Amino acid sequence: MDLPDVGIPERLARRMSMAEQYEYLRAKRVRRRTLVTAGAVAGGLLTGCSDARTTTTTATATATTARAPGSAVVPFGRHLAFGADPRTQMRVSWQVPAAVRGPYVRIGTRPDELGRRIAAEVRALHTPGVEGVRPALDQYYVHAALDDLLPGTTYYYGVGHEGFDPAAAEHRPTIASFRTAPARPERFVFTAFGDQGVSRAAAANDDVLLRQNPAFHLHAGDICYANAKGRGLESDGYDPGFWDLFLKQNEEVARSVPWMVTTGNHDMEAWYSPEGYGGQLARWSLPDSGFDPRTAPGVYSFVYGNVGFVALDANDVSYEIPANFGCTGGRQTAWLDKRLASLRADPAVDFVVVFFHHCAYSTSSHASDGGVRDAWVPLFEKHRVDLVINGHNHVYERTDAVRGGEVGRRVPVGGSTDPTRDGTVYVTAGGGGKDLYGFPAGVAESYEGHVRERESVETFRWTRSRQSDAETVEWSRVRYRGFSLLSVEAVSGTRPRLKVSALAQSGERIDHFEVRRGA
Repeated sequence: MDLPDVGIPERLARRMSMAEQYEYLRAKRVRRRTLVTAGAVAGGLLTGCSDARTTTTTATATATTARAPGSAVVPFGRHLAFGADPRTQMRVSWQVPAAVRGPYVRIGTRPDELGRRIAAEVRALHTPGVEGVRPALDQYYVHAALDDLLPGTTYYYGVGHEGFDPAAAEHRPTIASFRTAPARPERFVFTAFGDQGVSRAAAANDDVLLRQNPAFHLHAGDICYANAKGRGLESDGYDPGFWDLFLKQNEEVARSVPWMVTTGNHDMEAWYSPEGYGGQLARWSLPDSGFDPRTAPGVYSFVYGNVGFVALDANDVSYEIPANFGCTGGRQTAWLDKRLASLRADPAVDFVVVFFHHCAYSTSSHASDGGVRDAWVPLFEKHRVDLVINGHNHVYERTDAVRGGEVGRRVPVGGSTDPTRDGTVYVTAGGGGKDLYGFPAGVAESYEGHVRERESVETFRWTRSRQSDAETVEWSRVRYRGFSLLSVEAVSGTRPRLKVSALAQSGERIDHFEVRRGA
């Protein structure tokens, strides 16, 4: 459909931050453009990170809908996340289809004794409707902070509110469980992927994930694709109802496996705040261990066992998709440098894993983001990061150990690498469930039993001018076009190591290698 041009003149937009563009459009009272997408139509405003002085009120505003009887409102979409200390903190989140009073969590160490009751908060989102297309939508997300837990302990919990008691006999089937991190390092497994969305493939990947019995799951961004285009522009179509479907789809996993998400380009949602992250703040309770949880909720870190994990928001440094480029004014990168240094100085931390959305090294459709390489790869090399996990490209691809942009050591399937000497391995785990991408023409897939030695690939990387510069690379070691996920076993003790495996949706292993420090 033809739409009137109600945006900001290009010459003016180039001189304004995303937050300033947001205020500009609000001041002009511009009607939002609408686009048909994914069965719904919505419009949006330009987004961009703001600093701590920017306030966002829509994400926590109370919607004016009629209150249903508490007994008729059934919670759904439960999802867990660690607090800053996974040994003692858990965050329980869920959704209700209507406003409720007095939400809470019941918790105990036995399923029949949920004696401890913890109050929860409601974060409401109101998305304006589009005349003649769909009505406004109110969504209610509920969050409870569970602190002072015992390490290495299995807890049972139920979520409720006035009129709905999870301990009542009729609601006992809704009781779920989780386990806190151990007090001392021990073997554990974590899983990872990005670019999931809502689909049969996404649900099938959840089944494979559960069979790994992970301690937690890393989601490298582009979570549900309510924002269809992911450009951070007012023309991005948006359907908030996809979040209802996504949380229902993933509840079977996320109610017991902490779901540690970060921010992809499709997770910038312009309806709720200038920086585009009001929706993420409403739907998720993530560790507040980043440099500014209020404006960059997808940036944080935590330590589990002998591994330190760092989540980043690559929208801040992306050359390819510049809507939020430079939005933190360099604060995220400065925080990253300090955080990596502190993890490396911790004698209890053997390995450091970093995950974010845009790829540092990939040959698929989006290829490599030069912004990530310029801002963060030097820090990964400086602090000898052991493993980097990305999404964005909807494939599985894994590099050799990369040092200085070149192959520091070949890491064939079944091989091993030492980051103190060889460099860092980068994994694109974007086969979470969204439509798959491919590889450059003439480039064959390579996976377990089918690896081509030192095959060069003609690909490109994004530059600061948003141009794509061609490059010939030899670091692309394993490539697989199929739905997949990463499963990583962390081993502590006298011979610590990360045993990394990539699994196809059938459960078949398509790649594996080990990371050993000082071996």
